[in-house]
Amino acid sequence: MFHKEGGKIILIATTLTVAFLLLADTFIATIWLQKVVEITVLLFLLLILQFFRNPVRTVKINDNHIIAPVDGKVVVIEEVFEGEYFKDKRLQVSIFMSPINVHVTRYALNGEVKFSKYHPGKFLVAWHPKASEENERTTVVIKNRVFGEVLYRQIAGALARRIVNYAEEGMHVTQGTDAGFIKFGSRVDLFLPLGTKINVKLNDKAIGGKTIIAIKS
Repeated sequence: MFHKEGGKIILIATTLTVAFLLLADTFIATIWLQKVVEITVLLFLLLILQFFRNPVRTVKINDNHIIAPVDGKVVVIEEVFEGEYFKDKRLQVSIFMSPINVHVTRYALNGEVKFSKYHPGKFLVAWHPKASEENERTTVVIKNRVFGEVLYRQIAGALARRIVNYAEEGMHVTQGTDAGFIKFGSRVDLFLPLGTKINVKLNDKAIGGKTIIAIKS
């Protein structure tokens, strides 16, 4: 399956691929050069298709668990000051997505959306320390009956040029369902209440909708 946000790009990429294959077959007489061009454009199409893939995942809903909102590598686990919404200390867990990861964002927990805001910004590499504050990003806060308010932040990376966020204030959302998409390289930060038991370690590979990031202690 492919995510709906990739529909237009997939259509354009497929059209361009077919066009280049036809042009190569018509105008390139040298066989080896023709094959190089054909393989290159096919690899380009495969890259686009794999980026927008949207695997079906069965989520075990549990209010005592916070699950990974995205696929990627855990790059930050630390106590920080969150200055946009909470204005106090929180436990931050960050997951970095490379261009080959699934880029669907899923809701990490059940609850009501209390806050949702888009911020234009820079396009620093996603692992840059200031990316969470200076890059293009969205901030969403969900109030859950067990964890209270949990904030997650979608952050654009150096290649990303569009963040899609479906969360709107007042919505009631279900853990594991589609919360948005970030195109071409990015990161998601979770800000959890102090005292939350973290269930992952640095450099762990997280699977969106599957990996349990935190457990209510």
